[in-house]
Amino acid sequence: MNRVLVFILLSIMASRCLAIDVKAFGAIGDGQHIDSPAINAAIEQAAKEGGGTVVLAEGVYLCYSIHLQSNITLRLEKGAVLKAAPVTDTMGYDEAEPNDSHYQDFGHSHWHNSLLWGENLHHMTLEGEGLIDGSDVLSRGGQRRGNKGPTIANKALALRDCRWVTIRGVSFLSCGHFALLLTGVDDLLIENVTCDTNRDGFDIDCCERVEVRNCRVNTLNDDAIVLKCSYALGHPKPTEHVLIEDCEVSGFDVGTLLSGTRTMLTEKAPDGDGPTGRIKLGTESSGGFRHITIRRCTFTHCRGLALETVDGAEMKDIHVSDLTMSDICNSPIYIRLGSRMRAPEGFHPSKVSGISIRNVHVTDADSRYACLIAGVEGHPVRNVRIKDLYVQFRGGLTLKDVEEQRGRNPFFVPEARKAHERGEANYPEPSAHGIQPAWGFSISHAENIRLKNVRLETILPDERPPFHLENTKNIRVSQRVRVCE
Repeated sequence: MNRVLVFILLSIMASRCLAIDVKAFGAIGDGQHIDSPAINAAIEQAAKEGGGTVVLAEGVYLCYSIHLQSNITLRLEKGAVLKAAPVTDTMGYDEAEPNDSHYQDFGHSHWHNSLLWGENLHHMTLEGEGLIDGSDVLSRGGQRRGNKGPTIANKALALRDCRWVTIRGVSFLSCGHFALLLTGVDDLLIENVTCDTNRDGFDIDCCERVEVRNCRVNTLNDDAIVLKCSYALGHPKPTEHVLIEDCEVSGFDVGTLLSGTRTMLTEKAPDGDGPTGRIKLGTESSGGFRHITIRRCTFTHCRGLALETVDGAEMKDIHVSDLTMSDICNSPIYIRLGSRMRAPEGFHPSKVSGISIRNVHVTDADSRYACLIAGVEGHPVRNVRIKDLYVQFRGGLTLKDVEEQRGRNPFFVPEARKAHERGEANYPEPSAHGIQPAWGFSISHAENIRLKNVRLETILPDERPPFHLENTKNIRVSQRVRVCE
């Protein structure tokens, strides 16, 4: 049976078991009263009854941590807002549980310090037409308010080691470090979700059998839809058998996707590059990326597609097709094998093999970094096929621009550049490689790369050549290059 149909049938079965209005447990929904105790009581009661649907009707429900349970559907009706409550001197969120954050940052290492969280759950659904709002509360910030005060939450929804999870229909606004942090969550469906947030949108980490479809994710300051395979579970686990389709990602000002204004007043993300808002594999990457399909997605006013493995993961069997991109602020396509190696000592090196990208149409792309395919010495990117690609670059650069950066960019000092190429010194971003000596494709430490029916052009004249190859083998190009006069 189709897996999406299974999800829907399970949701219908759960909703027919028991329906509970949280107001029956004392929730007010006036935006002033703290409603999390009542909502938690309603969830607990439904779980004791064997499962059911907990309903938030129209209203604003000010909450601290909500504890999700198995066999529960949490439904936010139209007009319902689950609002993150501000931390006070005496009230806050659940503390971050103990976990080793040696190989990934604090945010990826903890789940309990969230507005909604669950662990070791099954058959859990979050759905409806309502809004989860973390504005002015959820952040990427520290653990506590002051040294000994209550805990600050830094994500909207966090799940660990769960199965059969559905997130459907709801919207997310300004949700801190992550709107969704899903780690070790298998059999996952995210459908028709709108996310307009101040850091990452969907972080899908060490998950298997995942479908993300018909979602809109706007993330000016970080990645929109990002697959990871970190060491947060204490052991390597792959992210595999993932389908991302019919989604829109963007980097408009925070909140303006939901408002409909889509403004572009903020020019740069916190890392100094342009708006982020992309689909990405990586950066945390020790467990492996396998059998990933990305198709029929749109990128607008953001960075391009990034496929990265830098911590020992093998990335293979990646299929990308039918992408449309416009106003792209760095490489439209970035394939990176690095050796940052945030993994236990002696961990195997990263590998990239078997990437297929076809039917991609890009307009108004930053040409400083070109399309980049980059491995490291002794560990090349292998077996990449790119077919039916059109990229319109902005152009307008000179060979002098490439040369001048050597004086202001430490990665172009020869010794430092070698360390950078090995992946030892830098977070993997196209800008970290500096202005490229080509405006179209820059390929280094790569083997068996096939570019077929590739059409490249610039809006303004550019002195650099369209292609640059370094330490490569078996690069085949079937191209049409139009250089602006």
